[in-house]
Amino acid sequence: MAATAAVPNCQTAAVPTDLERARSDAEAVTARLGRHRVAVVLGTGWAEAFARLGGAGGRPPIATSELPGFTPPQVPGHAGSIASVPVGDLDVLVLGGRTHLYEGSSPAEVVHPVRVATLAGAELVVLTNAAGSLRAEVGPGEVVVVSDHLNLTGASPLTGDPDGFVDLSDLYCGRRRAALTARVGGLTEGVYAGVAGPQFETPAEIRALRTLGADLVGMSTVLEAIAAAHAGAEVVGLSLVTNLAAGLSTSIDHESILEVGHAATDRMSDVLEAVLADV
Repeated sequence: MAATAAVPNCQTAAVPTDLERARSDAEAVTARLGRHRVAVVLGTGWAEAFARLGGAGGRPPIATSELPGFTPPQVPGHAGSIASVPVGDLDVLVLGGRTHLYEGSSPAEVVHPVRVATLAGAELVVLTNAAGSLRAEVGPGEVVVVSDHLNLTGASPLTGDPDGFVDLSDLYCGRRRAALTARVGGLTEGVYAGVAGPQFETPAEIRALRTLGADLVGMSTVLEAIAAAHAGAEVVGLSLVTNLAAGLSTSIDHESILEVGHAATDRMSDVLEAVLADV
């Protein structure tokens, strides 16, 4: 009888979990840039404002395309980089750009940069964004401190996590908000409604959001804030008002949003500087 050929043991390699991917990228980041107590996520329009604060020197930035767990951002104004930037005596981990649900990214991909930052030592995560205002008296160029949020994306980064029952009662750190508003005059606080996008909202949707208690609306931040809190970090949210929402203005487009960010650079820099002075 002919010998039967041995059948190789064809076991499928285990697919890394979201946390394992984040831990692997965090190790790469800390190896090249070191550990950081503070991370700043630069949303649309905020890069120029932060650049005015950061000093020269430091290690070369990392392109997120070099890190396997990152999904490169596709929106203009989002650089797709991670840098260690000295601001006074503080080294800040700067996440240049973000990915969004509307780009086809999953919640895990959206929050991956924040998870990497917290695993790389961040105890404070500053989330910046561009937002539409639902209040006619808070117009383009205003910086609003996020006091709370409505997650209307229909998603959560904690779905499937047995330890996902995180307390969000002080998600946007009240102590830091109080210190910031005392340090910078004329700041307004508001509730940020996070929606999936990419389309801008209809006037009827804006009326509904106002009824729910929203002051701002945008397409980011809420999932990242949840992930940061789940990791044990404090969160500060800053919104640049780039337009009045539908029904309060005549038209909205992405190009005008970028223009407002450029015009408000000084104000944004002042607010960021005040946040970092409290660390």
